[in-house]
Amino acid sequence: MSDVQEEKPPTPTTRPPTVTPLRVVVALCLLAPFVALLWVNSYARTDPAFIGIPFFYWYQMAWVLISSALTMTAYQLWQRDQRARGAGRDRGAREGGVSR
Repeated sequence: MSDVQEEKPPTPTTRPPTVTPLRVVVALCLLAPFVALLWVNSYARTDPAFIGIPFFYWYQMAWVLISSALTMTAYQLWQRDQRARGAGRDRGAREGGVSR
């Protein structure tokens, strides 16, 4: 018998799924303003007016603010997802797995 121990190759860690519920929420946050503003028939009218401004104009201006909030939310969720993936990758490397 040999005193030399055979070195076992590291077992690859499983990769997290590419499409996660968090990423779906990010995609919906980024897609909602496009759908809302490209569907012109939904807001191509003058009533109801808001402080004398026709609906057509204030609807679009409201979406500027809504789009900013949704983009900020999508960015923060994306950062959270990336941190979670990085932590999982680091954990796998410490346990002897192969990181990718």
